Amino acid sequence: MEIERKFLTKHIPFDITVYPYKQISQAYISFSPTIRIRQSDDAYILTVKGKGHLAREEFELPLTKEDYDRLSLKTEGTPVIKKRYLVPVDGGLTAEVDIYEGELTGLMTTEVEFPSLEEAERFVSPDWFGKDVSEEKAYKNTSLSLYGMPKEL
Repeated sequence: MEIERKFLTKHIPFDITVYPYKQISQAYISFSPTIRIRQSDDAYILTVKGKGHLAREEFELPLTKEDYDRLSLKTEGTPVIKKRYLVPVDGGLTAEVDIYEGELTGLMTTEVEFPSLEEAERFVSPDWFGKDVSEEKAYKNTSLSLYGMPKEL
């Protein structure tokens, strides 16, 4: 079960480059159900996601580079490319700050995963996280792949 909140981040008040990051490229084989392939640095992963916003089921399967390359030929939409910085926050949690590239340059979001729904609902985000867009479909990676930059940016 994946339980996370997502925020539209406009400004980071510190040097994000001092934190570790992963270079991520992901594309979609299917949007309903959500079936995604992702390259994260040298790791390749197939993910199947259930329905939902704040909490949903998620299944991941490691892939070889060859499998990833073959499945890439079957993708739809535009690949989502981003750098994901891992920033520790209060409560032993990690903020995943995504700085998008390519067609989504200028978009920045911050996600936090939680061990329980109760913790997710109680979480008070730092001001720099920005607006909570956890329930807004336009900021889901599937929508970004299909429709590009949200209009309200």
